[in-house]
Amino acid sequence: MQTAPIKPLKPYFQVLDDLDDFVDWKTFFGNDNPVELDIGCGRGLYIFNAAVANPQINYVGLEIDYREGRRTATRFMKREMPNARVIGGDCKVFLSKMIAKNSVSAAHVYFPDPWWKKRHHKRRLFTDDFCDLLADVVKPGGFVHSWTDVIEYFDIIEELMDSHDSFHTKQAAAEREAQHDMDYQTSFERKKRKLGLPIYRGLWERKPLV
Repeated sequence: MQTAPIKPLKPYFQVLDDLDDFVDWKTFFGNDNPVELDIGCGRGLYIFNAAVANPQINYVGLEIDYREGRRTATRFMKREMPNARVIGGDCKVFLSKMIAKNSVSAAHVYFPDPWWKKRHHKRRLFTDDFCDLLADVVKPGGFVHSWTDVIEYFDIIEELMDSHDSFHTKQAAAEREAQHDMDYQTSFERKKRKLGLPIYRGLWERKPLV
Protein backbone atom coordinates (compact mmCIF):
# COMPACT_ATOMS: atom_id res chain seq x y z
CA MET A 1 0.00 0.00 0.00
CA GLN A 2 1.48 3.30 -1.10
CA THR A 3 1.58 6.06 1.50
CA ALA A 4 0.66 9.63 0.66
CA PRO A 5 3.64 11.94 0.17
CA ILE A 6 4.45 14.27 3.05
CA LYS A 7 3.29 17.76 2.21
CA PRO A 8 6.11 20.31 2.41
CA LEU A 9 5.62 22.76 5.25
CA LYS A 10 8.56 25.10 4.76
CA PRO A 11 8.94 27.73 6.16
CA TYR A 12 6.51 26.75 8.94
CA PHE A 13 8.39 23.55 9.72
CA GLN A 14 12.10 22.98 9.21
CA VAL A 15 14.59 20.58 10.75
CA LEU A 16 18.04 21.57 11.95
CA ASP A 17 19.68 20.24 8.77
CA ASP A 18 17.47 22.56 6.68
CA LEU A 19 18.87 25.61 8.40
CA ASP A 20 22.07 27.55 7.98
CA ASP A 21 24.73 27.00 10.62
CA PHE A 22 23.61 30.28 12.20
CA VAL A 23 20.02 31.56 12.36
CA ASP A 24 19.69 35.33 12.24
CA TRP A 25 16.25 36.19 13.59
CA LYS A 26 15.74 39.23 11.38
CA THR A 27 16.44 37.16 8.27
CA PHE A 28 14.44 34.20 9.56
CA PHE A 29 11.26 36.23 10.15
CA GLY A 30 11.88 39.24 7.95
CA ASN A 31 11.48 41.71 10.80
CA ASP A 32 13.04 42.92 14.05
CA ASN A 33 10.22 41.82 16.35
CA PRO A 34 11.13 40.12 19.63
CA VAL A 35 11.45 36.33 19.56
CA GLU A 36 10.14 33.83 22.10
CA LEU A 37 10.88 30.10 22.20
CA ASP A 38 8.49 27.29 23.07
CA ILE A 39 10.87 24.46 23.94
CA GLY A 40 9.13 21.13 23.45
CA CYS A 41 6.07 22.72 21.81
CA GLY A 42 4.33 19.38 21.26
CA ARG A 43 0.88 19.77 19.72
CA GLY A 44 1.26 23.52 19.81
CA LEU A 45 -1.70 24.81 21.81
CA TYR A 46 0.42 27.37 23.65
CA ILE A 47 2.43 28.63 20.69
CA PHE A 48 -0.61 28.83 18.39
CA ASN A 49 -2.70 30.83 20.86
CA ALA A 50 0.23 33.07 21.80
CA ALA A 51 1.12 33.83 18.18
CA VAL A 52 -2.50 34.69 17.33
CA ALA A 53 -2.84 36.92 20.40
CA ASN A 54 0.53 38.67 19.93
CA PRO A 55 1.23 39.32 16.24
CA GLN A 56 4.00 41.73 17.23
CA ILE A 57 6.03 38.84 18.69
CA ASN A 58 7.73 36.05 16.74
CA TYR A 59 7.39 32.54 18.15
CA VAL A 60 9.57 29.51 17.49
CA GLY A 61 8.59 26.06 18.68
CA LEU A 62 11.39 23.55 19.18
CA GLU A 63 10.25 19.94 18.97
CA ILE A 64 12.27 16.73 18.79
CA ASP A 65 9.22 14.71 17.68
CA TYR A 66 8.89 15.60 13.99
CA ARG A 67 5.35 14.25 13.76
CA GLU A 68 4.15 16.56 16.52
CA GLY A 69 6.14 19.44 15.09
CA ARG A 70 4.62 18.99 11.66
CA ARG A 71 1.13 18.82 13.15
CA THR A 72 1.69 22.16 14.86
CA ALA A 73 3.24 23.72 11.75
CA THR A 74 0.26 22.62 9.66
CA ARG A 75 -1.98 24.79 11.84
CA PHE A 76 0.34 27.75 11.20
CA MET A 77 0.32 27.13 7.45
CA LYS A 78 -3.47 26.88 7.24
CA ARG A 79 -3.76 30.19 9.05
CA GLU A 80 -0.85 31.71 7.09
CA MET A 81 0.74 32.92 10.33
CA PRO A 82 3.86 35.01 9.63
CA ASN A 83 5.06 35.02 13.24
CA ALA A 84 5.07 31.31 14.09
CA ARG A 85 7.52 28.57 13.11
CA VAL A 86 8.53 25.11 14.30
CA ILE A 87 12.06 23.72 14.17
CA GLY A 88 12.49 19.98 14.51
CA GLY A 89 15.52 18.56 16.27
CA ASP A 90 17.52 18.62 19.48
CA CYS A 91 16.86 21.93 21.24
CA LYS A 92 20.24 21.78 22.96
CA VAL A 93 22.04 21.80 19.63
CA PHE A 94 19.94 24.72 18.43
CA LEU A 95 20.38 26.75 21.61
CA SER A 96 24.09 26.14 21.96
CA LYS A 97 25.26 26.50 18.37
CA MET A 98 22.77 28.15 16.07
CA ILE A 99 21.48 31.43 17.53
CA ALA A 100 23.04 34.57 18.92
CA LYS A 101 23.64 34.97 22.62
CA ASN A 102 20.89 36.77 24.54
CA SER A 103 18.72 37.07 21.44
CA VAL A 104 15.33 35.83 22.69
CA SER A 105 12.87 37.62 24.95
CA ALA A 106 11.47 34.51 26.62
CA ALA A 107 11.80 30.75 26.78
CA HIS A 108 8.73 28.67 27.61
CA VAL A 109 9.23 25.09 28.81
CA TYR A 110 5.88 23.51 29.58
CA PHE A 111 5.48 20.00 30.96
CA PRO A 112 8.90 18.59 30.03
CA ASP A 113 9.06 14.80 30.00
CA PRO A 114 9.65 13.67 33.61
CA TRP A 115 11.34 10.40 32.56
CA TRP A 116 9.87 8.59 35.52
CA LYS A 117 12.32 5.71 35.91
CA LYS A 118 15.36 6.56 37.98
CA ARG A 119 17.75 5.15 35.40
CA HIS A 120 16.23 7.56 32.86
CA HIS A 121 16.55 10.71 34.98
CA LYS A 122 19.71 11.62 33.08
CA ARG A 123 17.49 12.22 30.03
CA ARG A 124 15.53 14.98 31.74
CA LEU A 125 15.76 18.33 30.03
CA PHE A 126 16.46 20.45 33.10
CA THR A 127 20.08 20.11 34.22
CA ASP A 128 22.77 22.60 35.17
CA ASP A 129 23.91 22.67 31.55
CA PHE A 130 20.41 23.36 30.23
CA CYS A 131 19.95 26.24 32.67
CA ASP A 132 23.26 27.64 31.42
CA LEU A 133 21.91 27.44 27.86
CA LEU A 134 18.82 29.37 28.91
CA ALA A 135 21.04 32.02 30.48
CA ASP A 136 23.00 32.20 27.22
CA VAL A 137 20.03 32.76 24.92
CA VAL A 138 17.55 34.81 26.99
CA LYS A 139 18.25 38.53 26.93
CA PRO A 140 18.51 40.61 30.12
CA GLY A 141 15.02 41.39 31.37
CA GLY A 142 13.65 38.38 29.50
CA PHE A 143 11.92 35.45 31.14
CA VAL A 144 11.94 31.69 31.51
CA HIS A 145 8.55 30.09 32.16
CA SER A 146 8.27 26.46 33.19
CA TRP A 147 5.24 24.46 34.33
CA THR A 148 4.82 20.82 35.28
CA ASP A 149 2.34 18.60 37.08
CA VAL A 150 5.16 16.54 38.64
CA ILE A 151 6.09 18.05 42.02
CA GLU A 152 9.32 16.07 42.32
CA TYR A 153 10.51 17.38 38.96
CA PHE A 154 9.33 20.90 39.74
CA ASP A 155 11.40 20.87 42.93
CA ILE A 156 14.46 20.08 40.81
CA ILE A 157 13.66 22.77 38.24
CA GLU A 158 13.04 25.31 40.98
CA GLU A 159 16.27 24.49 42.78
CA LEU A 160 18.31 24.73 39.57
CA MET A 161 16.79 28.01 38.44
CA ASP A 162 16.53 29.67 41.85
CA SER A 163 20.21 29.03 42.50
CA HIS A 164 21.43 30.08 39.06
CA ASP A 165 23.54 33.25 39.13
CA SER A 166 21.91 34.62 35.96
CA PHE A 167 18.28 34.59 37.08
CA HIS A 168 15.98 36.30 39.56
CA THR A 169 13.05 34.25 40.84
CA LYS A 170 9.70 35.91 40.15
CA GLN A 171 6.09 35.18 41.10
CA ALA A 172 4.45 33.04 38.45
CA ALA A 173 0.92 33.79 37.28
CA ALA A 174 -1.84 32.30 39.39
CA GLU A 175 -4.10 29.62 37.99
CA ARG A 176 -7.18 30.98 36.26
CA GLU A 177 -10.46 29.41 35.25
CA ALA A 178 -10.50 28.28 31.61
CA GLN A 179 -13.27 29.90 29.59
CA HIS A 180 -13.45 27.10 27.01
CA ASP A 181 -11.70 23.89 26.02
CA MET A 182 -8.89 25.64 24.16
CA ASP A 183 -8.29 28.17 26.91
CA TYR A 184 -5.43 26.33 28.59
CA GLN A 185 -1.69 26.91 28.38
CA THR A 186 -1.14 23.51 26.76
CA SER A 187 -3.18 20.44 25.92
CA PHE A 188 -1.30 18.64 28.69
CA GLU A 189 -2.38 21.24 31.23
CA ARG A 190 -5.98 20.79 30.08
CA LYS A 191 -5.75 17.03 30.54
CA LYS A 192 -4.26 17.25 34.03
CA ARG A 193 -6.54 20.02 35.32
CA LYS A 194 -9.62 18.14 34.15
CA LEU A 195 -8.37 15.28 36.30
CA GLY A 196 -8.21 17.69 39.24
CA LEU A 197 -4.42 17.59 39.47
CA PRO A 198 -2.33 20.60 40.58
CA ILE A 199 -0.02 22.45 38.21
CA TYR A 200 3.27 23.87 39.48
CA ARG A 201 4.44 27.10 37.83
CA GLY A 202 7.83 28.78 37.79
CA LEU A 203 8.98 32.13 36.44
CA TRP A 204 12.51 33.54 36.31
CA GLU A 205 13.89 36.80 34.95
CA ARG A 206 17.28 37.05 33.26
CA LYS A 207 19.58 39.35 35.20
CA PRO A 208 21.58 42.14 33.52
CA LEU A 209 24.80 41.07 31.85
CA VAL A 210 27.86 41.55 34.00
